[in-house]
Formats: sequence, C-alpha cells, structure tokens
Amino acid sequence: MLQEIRERIVSANRTAAPLRVRGSGTKDFYAEDLVGEVLEVSGHRGIVDYEPTELVITARAGTPLSEIETLLAAQGQFLAFEPPAFGADPTLGGIIAAGLSGPRRMQAGAVRDFVLGAKLLNAEAQELRFGGQVMKNVAGFDVSRLLCGSLGILGVITEVSLKVLPRPRCEETLRLTLSAADAIDVFNRLGSLPLPISAAAWVDGSGWVRLSGAPSAIKAARERIGGDLVDAATAGSFWDRLRHFELPVLQAPALWRVSVPSAAPPLRLSAPVLLDWGGAVRWYVDEAGKDVRAIVAAAGGTALRWRGATTESRFHPLSSAVARIHRRLKERFDPRGIFNRGRLLRGL
Repeated sequence: MLQEIRERIVSANRTAAPLRVRGSGTKDFYAEDLVGEVLEVSGHRGIVDYEPTELVITARAGTPLSEIETLLAAQGQFLAFEPPAFGADPTLGGIIAAGLSGPRRMQAGAVRDFVLGAKLLNAEAQELRFGGQVMKNVAGFDVSRLLCGSLGILGVITEVSLKVLPRPRCEETLRLTLSAADAIDVFNRLGSLPLPISAAAWVDGSGWVRLSGAPSAIKAARERIGGDLVDAATAGSFWDRLRHFELPVLQAPALWRVSVPSAAPPLRLSAPVLLDWGGAVRWYVDEAGKDVRAIVAAAGGTALRWRGATTESRFHPLSSAVARIHRRLKERFDPRGIFNRGRLLRGL
C-alpha cells in the first residue's frame, strides 16, 4: 500500500496535479476547499509497536481509532486528548492532521502534546522521520507536532508515535444549575483551585464538571464544589456525546466555534449554546448583521465557522506574519502545491 501511495505522489508531483489526502473522510467538512483527486491512505494501517509499560503506541496513519482504543483499553490505558469520531471511525493520520481534541483537553492537553514522533512522505515521496518514541528526543524544530492541525498540506503522514496515559482510578461528574455567564465565573474559580477537574462544560442551563483521580481526592472536591452527583451512565453518555459532537445544540445549521481565554467575559453576542474547556471554547448560533470575528478578536480570540455556507474564510484569518510562515513551510515540503491544495488556506 505504501508503495502505491508513493507512486501516486511521484506522478502528481510531476504534473503538479493536486491530491486530496483522505483517510476515512470523517472531517471532509473541516476545510476551506476540497480540491484534487482523492488519495486514499486508509489501507496503510496497523499497530507498529505498543509497549504498555512505556506508555507509548506507534501505528500507521490509516489505523482506525477504534482499533487503537480497543488495544489500549485492554491495558487500562487511553488517548487522553479524546479525539472526536464524528459518528464514524477516523484514522490516526486524520486525527493528527485535524488536531481536534475532546473535553479533557483543558486538563490533559491537546493532540500535539501527545505526539512523540511521526513519519511523512513529502512531495518527492521521500519518507521523512521526525521525533521518536520517547519524550525528550527533539532537537531544533519539532515538525512532528507541527503536523497537528496542518490538515495534510505538508505531506502524507504515514506513521505516528503517541504518548498514552493510564485511565483514571475513579471518575465522577457533578451537575450545577447556572447561567452561561455564571458558568464562566464558576469554571474559572474552580480552575484556580487544586482540584482534580478533567472537564468542565455548560449546556442548557447546566454546568457539568468531571472529576478524575484518586477516590479520596474526588470525594474532597465533590464536597467543596457542591451540585448534584450524576449517575455514571448519564455522565458517560454526556461526555461521549460532547466529545464526538453529537449533542443536539451542535447540529444547528449555522454555528460558530469560538476560542477565547477561559476568563474572557461574555461576548457581545447572544448567549452561547455551549461552553467547553472551562469556558475557553464557546459555541454560538450565527447572528445576521454581527461581525462575529471582530467581536471575538477584540476579546483576544479566534472564530471558526463550524457549520453553514460562507463566502468568507471558514478558519479565522491569520496575521500576515503567521501566514508567511505557513507559506514558507508549504514551499519547503510541497513546492508544487499538490497536497490538499486550499484546504487550510485558500490559494495555498
């Protein structure tokens, strides 16, 4: 399979024909443009190495998320950044290229924080190796983490090594009745305290706080926070639906995903329909006549049009300096622009 991918890349590069790199296609919506002939990479799959005692797994990019999670679960381990599945079975390469993380990101970190190393095919079909399989192995520019969120514009990811974590000994969820504005204040106050909070979200008048860790620490935190203890089945269902973007409020036809400092006061928009990451991610239904991006930028954040047709950029426009860096990287890895042309930035 890898040889077939190489041959397709060489042929496309020779004629400067664009290729659309595709794993399972779960994130086809997550793009500025989808251009070029599809290059399927899901066939390049399989676990390369997994040593539970080292907390590291290495797999080919076409490996389905379900296969990785099943293997880890058998050893009491998991991917702490909780990648979303979008109702299907995404591939590891697509997970890394999209760089999306679930509700535990506020405590555990983002996708890039778990990437130890990666292999990449460039526009000449040369396999480049970055990083490795241990935490302190990077000298100079950390390209393996740069691939997170690149949407495949630099090349074809063929293999990834990830840090994994043991599952928490105990988890409980509390539910508090409060407004969105109050939730921002409460989440930030709780976040400043030494509490084992692994997720904090608000929707439909309820704040959900997940506690993860030792039973004694969770018991103390529960007594300090208050609220109602949610039964395990209901809590598990809520966090899974939030992680995988299955909550009803996220199905609105026109929706903005806003990233701001968690302590940012309520924005000059209508009330958010959802808060995640302790208030650092806020979701809003589109409002006609309001410059959402200008309002968000004034609060020190960025706005992504998650759903809904638009003639403007789907992703928040980059500053001129950052855009230049993107273009220089693209020119270095893919000078003829064959990989995922226009997917991350139009014209790139």
